[in-house]
Amino acid sequence: MPDGPGGRPLPVERLTVLYDARCPLCRHLRRWLMKQRQLVPLDLVPAASEEARRRFPGLDHAGTLDEITVVGDRGQIYRSASAWIVCLWALAEHRPGAHRLATPAGRPFARAAVLAAAKYRSLTAPPCGDGDGEGGGCTVPGSGG
Repeated sequence: MPDGPGGRPLPVERLTVLYDARCPLCRHLRRWLMKQRQLVPLDLVPAASEEARRRFPGLDHAGTLDEITVVGDRGQIYRSASAWIVCLWALAEHRPGAHRLATPAGRPFARAAVLAAAKYRSLTAPPCGDGDGEGGGCTVPGSGG
């Protein structure tokens, strides 16, 4: 991460949230995030889409379909519970809660929320490669494939 004056890390000024556009829960959370007052601007981009691949060519895009991934404007990568926490941190009304979730006492709650969301996704998101005769991966909106 680039350093600013005095060798201190430069602050995050923008975050990109990669979300599963096939998942009803992920689409709902995308809409919710967009309605919140943001202290740090959030760009919400479908995971594994052409746009995501263009913005982040070195990222494991298949992995971004498996777990929420947030990329900071300085190259920081947050996954799973850390990604949820940084999303909340970017929001005016939820920054104090994000600070609590980032503590050793709060991390288990953040992890439990991520696990619950993953379970819900597994029950509601359409399966990939099933029944299409090709056995391939998912077709992601905006991926051209």
